[in-house]
Parts: sequence; C-alpha cells; structure tokens
Amino acid sequence: MHLATYIKDLLYRYECVIIPGFGAFLTQYRSASIDDASHTFYPPTKTLSFNRQLQTNDGILANYVASVEQCSYELALQKIRNFTGKLSLELSEGKRITLRNVGDFFLNEENMVQFVPSEVENFNPASFGLSTFVSPAISRVQESEIVQTNTVELHKEKKKIAYPFMRYAAIGLVAIVLGGFSGLKIYEGEVEKHNFAEKQKADVQLENKIQAATFIIENPLPTLNINIARETGKYHIVAGAFRIEANAQRKIGQLTEKGFAAKYIGKNRYGLHQVVYSSHQDRLEALRQLRTIKNTENKDAWLLVQDLND
Repeated sequence: MHLATYIKDLLYRYECVIIPGFGAFLTQYRSASIDDASHTFYPPTKTLSFNRQLQTNDGILANYVASVEQCSYELALQKIRNFTGKLSLELSEGKRITLRNVGDFFLNEENMVQFVPSEVENFNPASFGLSTFVSPAISRVQESEIVQTNTVELHKEKKKIAYPFMRYAAIGLVAIVLGGFSGLKIYEGEVEKHNFAEKQKADVQLENKIQAATFIIENPLPTLNINIARETGKYHIVAGAFRIEANAQRKIGQLTEKGFAAKYIGKNRYGLHQVVYSSHQDRLEALRQLRTIKNTENKDAWLLVQDLND
C-alpha cells in the first residue's frame, strides 16, 4: 500500500489529512512573495505541518484507500494501522522515515516525533505549472539635463516676434470658445445618454450570465458501499476489564472513534466484562499490533489467547 502517495493526493484537496492513531498533516495558504536579496520570485503555495495530537479517525484517508484499492472500509483501516505500527516501530529504533514528496519523520533527543516537510511539492492546485525563478535587478539610468547658455536670450527674441500676433490670436480664440460652448453642451448631453444606455445593456447581460451560471465539482470522490467485515480469531488485544458492563460499552465507543475494531468478548472467570482493541487469526500479526498499541496508545494492553464461542 502506497500510503505516502494517497496522503499526497489528499493534501491537494483538503487542509487536514489525519492518519488514525498517529497524527495529522495540516496545510496553510501562503501568497506569492519576492526575496529582495536574491531577486527570487516564489509562486503561491501551501505550507505543510504535522500535529501529533490530532489522531481521531475522520474517515477521509480510510475512504480514499478503500476506493483506490477496491477493498472494504474495515480492511483499509487495518492497512493504515499496520502502516502506522511499522512507522512507530522504526521511529522507536532511531530510524529516519521518509514519505516521498511529503516529508521526513524522526525522534529528537526527548523522544518526541519531529516532522520536516518536503520542499519539492506545492500542494496549491492554483499554482500548477508555476515554479520559482530568479530575475536580475533592473538598472535605471537618469538622463542629465542639458542646459543651453543662450536659452534666456532666445526666449526674449521669440516673445518680441510673437507679441503682435498674440492679440489677434486671443480675439479669435474668444470667438471660437463662445461659438463652441453651446455645441459642447449638446455633445456632452449625447455622450451621457449613450453611456447610460450602454451601462444598462451591460448590467442586463451580467445579470443573465449570473442567473445562467452553473457550478460543477470536478473529480468528486465516488460513493462507497461499506461492508464492515467482523474480525475473528483467537488472539485478542485486551484494552481493559470492567465490573460494570456500561463502562465496557463506553470504552468500546471511545476506541471505535479512534479507528479500532473494538468489541465486547464477554466476562472472564472473575466476572469482569472484557473489551478488546481487535482480534486476529495470525499470532505474529497480533503481536505486532500489540506492540504498536503499547507504544502509542496503552502500555498496559495485553494479549489474550482464547477461542470465543460466538
């Protein structure tokens, strides 16, 4: 199962992708930016982070795995548990785990899970095809003004020559202004009427387009018919034994919300109501799951070997 590929696909669609029993990947939008020092242009992107506290199963990853691998929802959950168990085991052994195009996991000196996101993938669909590029700085040269020494003298000579004609030009300009003022008013009125009519046409066209608009969701997730297979086997990972049956049922509900195939297996010889995380037919599989639960969920969990008379 290529869980890293499935997680990467879902990060393009969702802002939060939870791995049940392990943690959640979170994305946050970041707008385009420019590095003034290196003249580098960065497209809009999504920053990726990891939260160890969000472990409750929301069904998104399990549904996607079941859809792609064409298996039941319960089997998809079991595959995810096996993956997280292997991941937790390798981390406890001091290994650095790499999820391709997602990021790296490792334990720090305080045995806390650390995550370093990959810088290769941009999970913002709007930035598809855009990449980082460097542009050289633009150099601007100001032209110096050339001052002529005889500018004042030329200006005086032109003023003397043009002065007799200025009076006649002024008289003609006044006549033209008085004659064209009334025509200008008529022209302005026609322009306002035309602009108002065109604005009404544009408003009607825009309203028609809005009313006729339809919204299509591309690539929707397929509808799943979920058949939950009941786990059987004589190897049971015990979560606890309760004197009151209501407490046992409450524990089953809590474990089910976390993604476990929890169930009630009856009373033991002491009259206590027993609740198990899951049941397995294979002993090695049960031991691996028990080790994962001890490391991540409940250090007091233990393995019961018993045939149930269901």
